[in-house]
Amino acid sequence: MIRLLAMLLLAFAAAPAFALQPDERLPDAGLEERARDLGAELRCLVCQNQSIDDSSSPFARDIRLLVRERLQAGDSDEAVLAFLVSRYGEFILLRPSLRGANVLLWLSPLLAMGFAGGLLWWYYRRWRAAPADAPQGE
Repeated sequence: MIRLLAMLLLAFAAAPAFALQPDERLPDAGLEERARDLGAELRCLVCQNQSIDDSSSPFARDIRLLVRERLQAGDSDEAVLAFLVSRYGEFILLRPSLRGANVLLWLSPLLAMGFAGGLLWWYYRRWRAAPADAPQGE
């Protein structure tokens, strides 16, 4: 039983390595490296938290092929990313820019922690200021 679980774990761990199909690779090693670098920056919209290089979904394959097609056409890395952002929105980027509404998304954890800390501080001050002879919890 333990061997079966270990084999399944290894199979699932190696699954992203099989996402890129051999027929997708470019013959030019420089372009292929650029395509892999771009693929690591792009989110699979089906899987949501995987890059297109790690995902085996048909959508990810289509985007991988599109990236390679645009690179072969002579587009720069920035042009490829701009094309994909214009088509799918900034959500396709694994690391969206720090502009516009994204600022609120990037700062929301800090704002939530600040609010919670302020609430705890306010509650603590109120608790400390309560008279000692007042009944508690009734």
